[in-house]
Amino acid sequence: MITVRCFATVREILGYAMRELPPSHEPQLASDILTVIAGERAADLPKPLLVAINCEHASLTSPVKDGDEIAFFPPVSGG
Repeated sequence: MITVRCFATVREILGYAMRELPPSHEPQLASDILTVIAGERAADLPKPLLVAINCEHASLTSPVKDGDEIAFFPPVSGG
């Protein structure tokens, strides 16, 4: 299983905070996971979109494998 977590506006747009996906037999990138979970709503997601895999910063070109947890979230700013 691949655990997908969505935060802030990503969660609001997609409608859930967590989802589990079955592992693929083909190599997958974070962008592949995003395509699966976002579908037609991908254009509505904030850009740039931040990615973390197993609690470490990653990119949309990072590989994802069975057992990983991947998180998508918008850039954060504060003061």
